[in-house]
Amino acid sequence: MLIAFLLSLASAWALTGLVRHYAVKRSLMDIPNGRSSHSVPTPRGGGLAIILVLLPLLAWQWQLGWLGDSTLLALLAPTLLLALVGWLDDLWSLPAKARFAVQGIAALAGLLALQALPTLPLFGWQLPLDGWLLPLLLLVLLWLTNLYNFMDGIDGIAALEAISVLAGAALLLAGLGEAARSALLLLLCAPLVGFLVWNFPPARIFMGDVCSAPLGLLLGLLGVWLAAQTGLNLWAWLILLGVFVVDASWTLLVRMLSGQRWSQPHRSHSYQILARRCGGHRPVSLAVAAINLIWLLPWSWLAVRYPGAGLFCLLAACMPLGLVCYKVGAGKPES
Repeated sequence: MLIAFLLSLASAWALTGLVRHYAVKRSLMDIPNGRSSHSVPTPRGGGLAIILVLLPLLAWQWQLGWLGDSTLLALLAPTLLLALVGWLDDLWSLPAKARFAVQGIAALAGLLALQALPTLPLFGWQLPLDGWLLPLLLLVLLWLTNLYNFMDGIDGIAALEAISVLAGAALLLAGLGEAARSALLLLLCAPLVGFLVWNFPPARIFMGDVCSAPLGLLLGLLGVWLAAQTGLNLWAWLILLGVFVVDASWTLLVRMLSGQRWSQPHRSHSYQILARRCGGHRPVSLAVAAINLIWLLPWSWLAVRYPGAGLFCLLAACMPLGLVCYKVGAGKPES
């Protein structure tokens, strides 16, 4: 497992360098503007390296017997589809409606490919998510897909979020006696670490749409699959993703209620505001990973230990995050 981790890390690191060389040569650059959080033209599309390592890694885990046929299809096909659309979007900026339609198809296909969908524990009840609640589950996946794209706005934050979430979930699974699935999640961290070497502040290349949206959907589908197969319920998974979920949801809600064009690019997420106040991206990105492991992981463990109180754990874990959004004025019009 250690050899596989190091090989995946090194492969992603080398491929990111090649993608960066290609992006510079083809002038695939993010040019700073009034809505940007960076000040230097930077190559984009580096997340292609993550995808190119992640997909064979999933196939290898299928060969090991860690993933069933339907699970491999549910995780691999939607991720590959969104990565293809994201790469085309990085090249030519596809219409938003077309991207959203493909996201819906990919999310629904992923859910249908899974052999079983989980139940949602709530105060002693088990709500099945394969019936009338399936559209709600689909909407959650679509929101995770898009919010991950929204939150990929400063150096290192998207990769550190995914690494800390996967590592935290791996610890919870290890505590549940799920050694193989714990190792699976840790191996998925390897290409993210290899990419992070290039993306850590100050970033030399950005992740781009080729990976941000697929990564959000993949994390969501992993959560659904694990909730159906293990004691790691969806409350625990949502808690681990709390920083991204709260910041993106709060910001969008404030912008909609205040009459702003919610689809217009902006810099009013709390992480963007804090990055400007802190004078750089590094402290904010590192703080996100620290919050995930120090604050959200214990609450997630409580949701696993007491699944009937999962909603309470989610609210208790996320309330301080919402307070931060309120205090910094996330979503309000920029002066």
